[in-house]
Amino acid sequence: MGELLPAAVRVAERPDDDPTAVPLAEEAEAVARAGAGRRGEFLTGRACARRALARFGVPPVAIPRGADRAPRWPAGFVGSITHCRGYRGAAVARRADLLAVGVDAEPHRPLPPRVAERVLLPAERRWLRGQPPGAALDTVLFSAKESVYKVWHPVTGRWLGFRDALVRLDPAGTFTVELLVPAPDCLRGITGRFRIGDGLVLTAAAVPA
Repeated sequence: MGELLPAAVRVAERPDDDPTAVPLAEEAEAVARAGAGRRGEFLTGRACARRALARFGVPPVAIPRGADRAPRWPAGFVGSITHCRGYRGAAVARRADLLAVGVDAEPHRPLPPRVAERVLLPAERRWLRGQPPGAALDTVLFSAKESVYKVWHPVTGRWLGFRDALVRLDPAGTFTVELLVPAPDCLRGITGRFRIGDGLVLTAAAVPA
């Protein structure tokens, strides 16, 4: 994931759950009634986030879940956590360097047709029809929208629907975003990067401070 993000970002990742990960006090409530799978994802994501923060010299600190279910980062930092089958990871940066960072991981397989219909814009579906078979670029579009939401929400505090952002992919591994709803200037012209490999789609976006 690190190669998809600016040098100011620190990343920690692993392919599966960390059996040694335990919740800190402020995190315990979020997984008190969770099943084993959800608990493992949550705790491993937080463990990755603490490892990334440690690379800035930050001692172990709780990363509780806010009322909006997003991670609450320690003062002076921004970040993003993602998990899917075969991947858990976190990316963290100093707020002085980046206003927001968003990362997402998805299994590399086509979207179910009903999901594609719900999350992709007509222009995106037309573009997909013109692409050669092989890579699940519909999933790349979906993942990019997830990463975009993760930089949008911390800045605006508002919901951003899948159809509120038009994503254009460059097969070389980058994407650009056209927001279709009113947005602050700092979020206009969001760009990101993606990678397909090892059975995964990874996407990332960052907004400069």
